[in-house]
Amino acid sequence: MPTYIYAIVPDGHPARLEGQRGVGEPPAALRTVRAGGVAAVVSDAAGDLRAKRRDVLAHEAVVESLMADGATLPMRFGLLGPDDAEVAEVLERDGGAYRARLAELGGHVEFHLRASRDEQDLLREIVTGSEEIRELNERTRSGSSGREDRVALGELVARAVDERNKEQADETLRRLGPVAARVSPSAPAGGDFLAASFLVATASADAFVGAVRKEADREGDACTFTLTGPLPPYSFV
Repeated sequence: MPTYIYAIVPDGHPARLEGQRGVGEPPAALRTVRAGGVAAVVSDAAGDLRAKRRDVLAHEAVVESLMADGATLPMRFGLLGPDDAEVAEVLERDGGAYRARLAELGGHVEFHLRASRDEQDLLREIVTGSEEIRELNERTRSGSSGREDRVALGELVARAVDERNKEQADETLRRLGPVAARVSPSAPAGGDFLAASFLVATASADAFVGAVRKEADREGDACTFTLTGPLPPYSFV
């Protein structure tokens, strides 16, 4: 049966697994595989395991319990190895890299931030700030423009939106970056101008949340900031 991997911890981690529930139905018993100066917390799991809510919650509970007792490299849900021997072989081969990453991530959590701006507010700023766009927009609204003007207007507005979103994202990251140990931006989606994960020292979590609130207040009601966390540092493993 495949070996399901929850996390990797230092060899000296207490890894208190009593009472913890693994994935599967009935819940699988947890154990450790040790090699290379680290330990993988694992269990048996069917090869066709799916992301059912019960199993996702069980995975997260194991990771959070391990994090409470020390440095932990959380694995994403669904990671399987062929068997314990193969897992031990990987740990032995890459133990040095895992120990280095554990030293880096120990005592840190992850926050994920999404930020968006009201579309109409952004368009008003763009039209107001560009004479060319303003003139094309007025001709289009009056009905006196042709297809060429309408295409040109659309291209200019789209370019201006992209540029303004990038400027706003860069400025937000510049302000929040000093409060985080590391930042991992990702491609924004759904109208957001920013999507990023922040690795934050646990002791600085309140300061980081305060910095995000300050940034949201600075941007005003036209912007919406959605902060999720603290989370296991999945994005930095």
